[in-house]
Amino acid sequence: MKFLRNMLKSPMFVVGMGLFILTLAIAILGPVFYKVTLEQVGGQYAPPGNGYLFGTDDLGRDYVSLLIDGLRSSLYVGFLAGIIATTVGTLLGVYGGFKGGWIDDVLNMFTNLFIVIPSFVVLILISASIKDGRSLTLIGLIIGCTTWTWSARAVRAQAAALKSRDHISLARINGDGTLAILFKHILPYLLSYVFMVFILQIASGILSEAAISMIGLGPLDTVSLGSILNQAKNTGALGDGVWWAFIPATIIITVIVFALYLVNTSMEGVFNPRLRK
Repeated sequence: MKFLRNMLKSPMFVVGMGLFILTLAIAILGPVFYKVTLEQVGGQYAPPGNGYLFGTDDLGRDYVSLLIDGLRSSLYVGFLAGIIATTVGTLLGVYGGFKGGWIDDVLNMFTNLFIVIPSFVVLILISASIKDGRSLTLIGLIIGCTTWTWSARAVRAQAAALKSRDHISLARINGDGTLAILFKHILPYLLSYVFMVFILQIASGILSEAAISMIGLGPLDTVSLGSILNQAKNTGALGDGVWWAFIPATIIITVIVFALYLVNTSMEGVFNPRLRK
């Protein structure tokens, strides 16, 4: 409860979490209060107004429906990629940092190898090699499996610092094995840090999906915020001044990432007393 009270005292956390919850509410409850349809309802690029809050796209589809459906898709990819990247990075980082020695050296070398290779380039190559079947789930898996490295690096440093603590030495004396120590005495101390990593991984997943979708390598036959921007680019909407084809989607992506950044930054202030001072 004290932790929650400290978080709620931070205006940065309140604003960031409020914005993020708002986007989640729109994605989840949007279809309840708004008739979402991906069928043609009007003319090509009808401007906002006359029954179309954000106008229509080049196929005559309602942009509000596209934005709600696209927001759900992008958030799904972001959460899936965040869960995978955080889980893989945390497990490898904690194990390597705690064990040390040659195990840590091998895992660290493996992590550094992935860090040297730009993850976005790998993401493009893998996505381009999949001609059919690029689903939201597959894209989320690919993003998660290519962005876990910096999570492992960050968590490894925290685990290495914890392993010399007195309670870890006491657990060893009591006969606890490696897994017991990791899950009972180290990971609980890192939960707040891991959650901060998870927040950033969600933002990274959403941005990565938007980026590869904009170049035509995103999920097939699925609307996402990135695919909306790709459609605007391919149909010349950007150059023709059809602002409703790309500005709303851009604003939504910006708001999500900005909100998650605020949450992460505010949590750093709560968990690190020196930053609060």
